[in-house]
Amino acid sequence: MANISKKVLSELTSVKGPFVTIMLNTHVAHQEVEQDQILFKNFAKEAKKRFEKKYTDQSFVPFQEKIDQLLADQAFWRSATKSVAVFITKDDVNVHRLSIEVDDQYYVSDLPYLLAVVKNAQFNYSYYMLALNRDSMKLYLVKNKAVKAVELPAGAPTDLVTALGDELTGGNLNFTSQGGNTRTGEGVSYHGVNSKDEEVEIDWVNYYQAVDSFLANEFENPENLPIYLFALPENQTQFKKVAKNSYYSDKAVVSASPAQLSQKEIEAGAQKITEQLTKSETGEYNELMNKKFIDQLVDIKLAAQDGKVSHFFIATSNLAPGFGDDPDAEYDRRQLLNEIADNVIKNSGQVYVLDQKDAPDEKSLLAILRY
Repeated sequence: MANISKKVLSELTSVKGPFVTIMLNTHVAHQEVEQDQILFKNFAKEAKKRFEKKYTDQSFVPFQEKIDQLLADQAFWRSATKSVAVFITKDDVNVHRLSIEVDDQYYVSDLPYLLAVVKNAQFNYSYYMLALNRDSMKLYLVKNKAVKAVELPAGAPTDLVTALGDELTGGNLNFTSQGGNTRTGEGVSYHGVNSKDEEVEIDWVNYYQAVDSFLANEFENPENLPIYLFALPENQTQFKKVAKNSYYSDKAVVSASPAQLSQKEIEAGAQKITEQLTKSETGEYNELMNKKFIDQLVDIKLAAQDGKVSHFFIATSNLAPGFGDDPDAEYDRRQLLNEIADNVIKNSGQVYVLDQKDAPDEKSLLAILRY
């Protein structure tokens, strides 16, 4: 799960309700933005009715003030993300941008509706992708499923000449003075004449060492995000030999040349890395089946209340729009699953909302027990 989503979930589960949660898909075209605003306003009206019925001793005024502020905030409506989850209390508003499509909906409850945030975090990896050629490199940040080129500082080893400069091999007799008595030849290091292939090999190794050193010692990576390679197999092998920076990982890789690719092709490469990470993660889920588990809702609810659940898996088939027979219960099954998820998170467990094919043993509900 993405660190940012862990932080959001931790913050939300520590706040006292009641909450008004509004989720909707968002757009950027002018006419569609207006439709989003109308939908948001209509949800707010319905939420007010439900709030006043459910919380007769509290005022909706602080909630309405925050809703009106959002409706008037043009920057809020011009975001390019696929959807948004808005969590409103009488004291605060938490806006969480999502990269997934959601069911347009609202909830009024003692708890925030968490499951969309959880689902958004699934397979939503943050990392750097190093597009590496023999004599050049570019770095991309992948975050919330968006791929963005990183602007590197002047002097960064973006190409061979910048990285090595005068240290490039030239095929001539090269030497460097290292002090000592040069009249006798002591302290002088002779490099000799290199063949063209040897020169290329030396420059190749030296360049990758420069790239690795930059990533390890100069590149700012405050979130300690992993760095995966987009490179030809021979370049992967060579870089792996010299790589010493702790951010580099060979857990996922794109085995192709990144030279002269369009942004769309770079994004396709990032998707391949994400798919490899997803496959690895879902494989780890199935290994959890070796532990004690339960798969009946009533048992899971009790175990979550007692803090016994370490991992809780919910298949999206449980979250069909309008699920439940009683409209006044407001999506009763969703709210029950949300309550269980809240208890699991508060007890330091992990919650997953997955397509059924990705769930352990393809179960629709599953809880892994601590003991």
